[in-house]
Amino acid sequence: MSQEMLKKAISLIDAANSEDPNKVKDENGKEWPKELLYSHRMSDMLQRYTPDADEVQQIGIRGQHVKRWTSPRDAYPMDRIGYLKWRTDLYKYHAETTAEYMAEAGYSDEDLERVKLMVGKKGIKTNPDTQLLEDVVDLTFIEHYMLEFAGKHPEYSEEKWIDIVQKTWKKMSDNGQQFALSGSITLPEPLVPLIQKALA
Repeated sequence: MSQEMLKKAISLIDAANSEDPNKVKDENGKEWPKELLYSHRMSDMLQRYTPDADEVQQIGIRGQHVKRWTSPRDAYPMDRIGYLKWRTDLYKYHAETTAEYMAEAGYSDEDLERVKLMVGKKGIKTNPDTQLLEDVVDLTFIEHYMLEFAGKHPEYSEEKWIDIVQKTWKKMSDNGQQFALSGSITLPEPLVPLIQKALA
């Protein structure tokens, strides 16, 4: 029964993310809806990083960006206050949407509250579920998205990049940091010298 519930919750998230009109290609050239690819990369990273993650953690990881395209950044003021409001609203939206799919799959209120705290990014460093999510987010960003992000911001100085790497690093747990340095993820080769400099 539990496995059926897990499969249903994951399939609901995947069906929602399949509707993303933004298309991207993976490393093999296959085209995906953007958030569907992101969610699969997150689940893949979780499997590598914490293969014994429980069902709530697996669903929270898969639902972390669910239907993100429905709340575009430019719908908010293009300043720091607008950015922070957009991020905060997204955390709440993703948390509540993931919980709705879990409820539809038959999960308990206790599980729904757990996933809402996790996906809502409540209690980084104190809530193990939230810290696990943060670690997987950061590891996935480093492996799949950091180089792309760098390409979008050629105006960033080396100092700015060192700051970005250091801030990302500080959000991770000791386990996440060790995993990143152990050869378990693929570091973006052109940025390796900069990452090494930042972590020195």
